[in-house]
Amino acid sequence: MQDLSIAVVGATGAVGTEFLRIAEQRYAKLPHIKALASSRSAGKRLSFGDRELVVEEASEESFAGIDIVFISVSSEVSLRLGPAAVAAGAVVIDDGSAFRMRDTVPLVVPEVNGADVEWHQGIISIPNCSTTPLAMVAHPLHRVNPIVRIVADTYQSVSGAGSAPVVELREQSRDMLDGKAANPKALDHQIAFNVIPRIDRFLDDGYTMEEQKMRQETQKILHAPEIRLSATCVRVPVYVSHSAAVHIEFQRPMPAEEARELLRAMPGVTVLDDPAQSAYPMPWDVTGTDEVFVGRIRQDSSHPNGLVMWIVADNLRKGAALNSIQIAEELVARNCLKPRHQSGVSG
Repeated sequence: MQDLSIAVVGATGAVGTEFLRIAEQRYAKLPHIKALASSRSAGKRLSFGDRELVVEEASEESFAGIDIVFISVSSEVSLRLGPAAVAAGAVVIDDGSAFRMRDTVPLVVPEVNGADVEWHQGIISIPNCSTTPLAMVAHPLHRVNPIVRIVADTYQSVSGAGSAPVVELREQSRDMLDGKAANPKALDHQIAFNVIPRIDRFLDDGYTMEEQKMRQETQKILHAPEIRLSATCVRVPVYVSHSAAVHIEFQRPMPAEEARELLRAMPGVTVLDDPAQSAYPMPWDVTGTDEVFVGRIRQDSSHPNGLVMWIVADNLRKGAALNSIQIAEELVARNCLKPRHQSGVSG
């Protein structure tokens, strides 16, 4: 990684900021890194290691001489800049939904399906921040006892919607404690002291796009289109870290202790499961960590082949920025920075 030229598109956003923080921790002397953002952020200075990065406006001409481009912006911008970066010779690792479900684009969680980076055609997508921890936990269990069905109810932090809702939660909480009315702007509804049972737009079947993403992305990452999945995604007044209550039905019964042992052996997963000592994952404790935490693992009282569990992960780190960096490391380790197949990706 030290010898690569890297560009970060969306460097001043919530995920871009976290990306630079993690890159600084892992590669403090990374010599060739370029910060890109919209025109309104151009000229800002960001600290990185012992130097400052001056933010430049991102455009189709920004990628000459760049090896890897990390993109965390809107799908509209990704569709414009992603193919331009590939045409300039870079590999794109995209955080948005623009390319995730294309057959020619790998959707990767390195601990689960890292080998999929080998068939990239210039663009690799990372999953939605609610999908990644679910895939991490489902993977080791599915390999031993095939999963038939998953029901997942998520409790997603405001940082999953960007920087503005984080500020809004803080301001609304302060205003309401002072007896003032909430004034929603970044989100459709008041988030302070409230939960919003909707993330992204509604589809004709009554599910939201976020819920559809969880189903389709989990199936693609696990290479298991046969898994049935239903999700309800909820925005909660938490700054960072997404949680999920997950019910998994297997082909045959799986004891809870067997699941714990499989999950303890899974790279990137930490089992925190001792209810007698009040030990279980919570967003406040998990924020700032790299692992996916799982606890409250128990038999499903409604189905003999079912388990129930509680999953929490930092959505800005493993849910986005860290996963991107790990994909880059996977590309280097597998010596496949340059695509082995002709690019089929276009805007």
